[in-house]
Amino acid sequence: MAVPKRKTSKAKRNSRQSANMKKNAPGLSICPQCHEPKLPHRVCPNCGHYDGKDVVGE
Repeated sequence: MAVPKRKTSKAKRNSRQSANMKKNAPGLSICPQCHEPKLPHRVCPNCGHYDGKDVVGE
């Protein structure tokens, strides 16, 4: 089994983990039907509308 020969330095560890810190939260858009925040290009979880059509409550 592979075992590290040396302890990974703080600089090496932090530079590897810094790529995850650059990620941003997804932007929210406003549903035109119920005016609640929702993820873009997805069905509104509150009212079930997408692209002006009722797709969940059929």
